[in-house]
Amino acid sequence: MARQYTLHRPQAAAASGIDYVAALNPEQYEAVSSPPGKALVIAGAGSGKTRTLTYRVAWLLDHGIDSKQVLLLTFTNKAAREMTERVRELVPHDTSDLWAGTFHSIGSRILRRHAEDLGFTRSFSILDRDDQKSLLSAVIAKCDIDTKERRFPKSDVLASMFSLIENTGASLEEVIAARYDHFYDWTEKIELVRAGYIAKKLETNSVDFDDLLCMVVRLFEERPDVLELYQNRFKHILVDEYQDTNSVQGRMIDLLCGPSNSLMAVGDDAQSIYSWRGADMDHILSFPKRYQGSRVFTIETNYRSVPEILDLSNAAIRANSGRFEKDLRASRESPGVKPALVALADPRTQAAFVAQRMLELREEGIPLEEMAVLYRAHFQSLEIQMELTVRGIPFAITSGLRFFEQAHIKDIAAFMRFVVNRRDEVSFLRMVNLLPGCGPVAAQRLWSEWLKSGWSTKEEVPPKWSDLFLKFKVPKKAVKHWEQLCYILDELTPNGEFARPSEMIFSILEGIYDEYLKASFENFENRRSDIEQLSQYGGNFEDILEFLAQLSLMSSVDGEPSGDKSEPEDEKVTLSSIHQAKGLEWKVVFLIWLVDGQFPNGRILEADDLPMLEEERRLFYVAITRAKDDLYLTYPMMNPKSYSGDIICRPSRFLEDFPVEMVEEWQVGNSDPWSEDEPF
Repeated sequence: MARQYTLHRPQAAAASGIDYVAALNPEQYEAVSSPPGKALVIAGAGSGKTRTLTYRVAWLLDHGIDSKQVLLLTFTNKAAREMTERVRELVPHDTSDLWAGTFHSIGSRILRRHAEDLGFTRSFSILDRDDQKSLLSAVIAKCDIDTKERRFPKSDVLASMFSLIENTGASLEEVIAARYDHFYDWTEKIELVRAGYIAKKLETNSVDFDDLLCMVVRLFEERPDVLELYQNRFKHILVDEYQDTNSVQGRMIDLLCGPSNSLMAVGDDAQSIYSWRGADMDHILSFPKRYQGSRVFTIETNYRSVPEILDLSNAAIRANSGRFEKDLRASRESPGVKPALVALADPRTQAAFVAQRMLELREEGIPLEEMAVLYRAHFQSLEIQMELTVRGIPFAITSGLRFFEQAHIKDIAAFMRFVVNRRDEVSFLRMVNLLPGCGPVAAQRLWSEWLKSGWSTKEEVPPKWSDLFLKFKVPKKAVKHWEQLCYILDELTPNGEFARPSEMIFSILEGIYDEYLKASFENFENRRSDIEQLSQYGGNFEDILEFLAQLSLMSSVDGEPSGDKSEPEDEKVTLSSIHQAKGLEWKVVFLIWLVDGQFPNGRILEADDLPMLEEERRLFYVAITRAKDDLYLTYPMMNPKSYSGDIICRPSRFLEDFPVEMVEEWQVGNSDPWSEDEPF
């Protein structure tokens, strides 16, 4: 008879001594102390989501769960570091075996251990975006694709296209139809490149960021024994920002959980704003159905905003149909000040109001770093950037480069700079390098031909650029596009005279640059909007020399904003797109351009796309809930277009989603009734 022997677990470390009831509000405590199982925590904006997750981990460790049985999945390394550091501060237990990180970092750790099962070695390379583009360029070259007649998508666009396929589970045809219909005729060749790219990654023992997730899912599905290994290890899985998970991430979570492991998914359906990146909001909405018997906890106490702002945000999001019911409640007392609704004459007046109000608030004791200007799209910040620069108000931009420093703005300016200054080699080379088949060597050769012509040193503009340039020898691949360039230059200087700046921009965009945008950039529509905004700005100028001088003055060479350099380095107003502002907060928020067609986006209104309109409304909700004390909702009543006439603006339909009593309407007048140029 076999001898019986019992293993005894070592004495657990002393409990942390945390008074969970005192440390958490009742809503947070209910979620944190819930028994094992499947649970969804709907944590509203500013409700202490990170605190809830952190204390949940501490609760598990305090109740005998080994740290190696806990997996914490986040969307940023910063979030993972902050949570694990807080846990270490809270509990005396050893947390070194706790796995916490982004989906991609956790995927990488798993793949390193099992790469051989998928045809790779453990020493595989992870391609960054530049590596990915280089590999794709090599594949394209081998595919021998004829691009003489039409532009083939650049490697950057292909990388984004292939990423959507991996992260949404859609086919190439579906992705092209939904996002890239201008490449429909290239579908067969794009599929050829995709197959070559997949083969090349295997050949070079390399994976891209999407593979870090897709290959883990494939591994789990093809190797049940490997899946069981990780299911047995991770008995408690916690997921941050669950509303942002895509189909691959959702599948990875489902597989790891299995039928018996505990899962706590924390998120806010009202802040689901990334469908364009593949995020699937249905994951959070369908959670109770997919996980039968799961519990749903709602955390509604907000520690960020005053009641007036929260009342407005609750009313605004209520207009959406697909959502969990919740109402944010303020923990702060009411100051008695309602959000301001400010209608302004035009975009320049809107910018002047924002800048003047900032200076007034600063005088009242609110530092500039506690103020932000939020907008739907980066181009909407143009007038704001100009006004802040003129008034010497320092600012930092989180939504991208300063308007005039962006590559596509500089590309457009290169055409104009060259026709004005025919000795501008930098602008000529930048302009010519945009053409397919014209690399640096060909561009330099064309520049030499231009210098030999003698026209570069003449004061007058060539009567007709095409008569001169069409004689130049260009690579066969570039012939058609070179001809287009020649005729566009003719349009910029009709009869040897300079066209107006706005007319020049229109000719460049419609004649040649729009095609380049579509082939070169994933976000080409946003960049086109930037250029249209530049054209509108150009409508203020008759003289091209004055316009180009302003462009140069508005660009900062050192990356620092103009203005009073004696200001503390960190005292800067923040300019940000709403997408970039998610998770941040300021005392004062100016939400600008609340006009139908601008916010919500015009393409969504034209398509009559209800799901996307509801996502736009969630974006509006996210913007509102960034404000702690003061909120200004502004819109221009007129939008002066440079080549299509003035447009009367319709206030955003989102402003109709709440009672007018919730806001205070401001009427902004001009202090000088004789001035038509200065709004104040």
